[in-house]
Amino acid sequence: MNKPIQFKLLLPVDVKKWLEQQATKNVRSQGAEIVARLRDEMERDKTEIAKP
Repeated sequence: MNKPIQFKLLLPVDVKKWLEQQATKNVRSQGAEIVARLRDEMERDKTEIAKP
């Protein structure tokens, strides 16, 4: 596994509140919630590219 890279991310207040709620609901940290959702999107992109 590659070493994680840390960076600052500015979010609108409403997005931050939503992220907090989703992370709590899914029993994840906010960072883990972001990574999980990005990985899901990466998989969807792969699937769309593979479609004829």
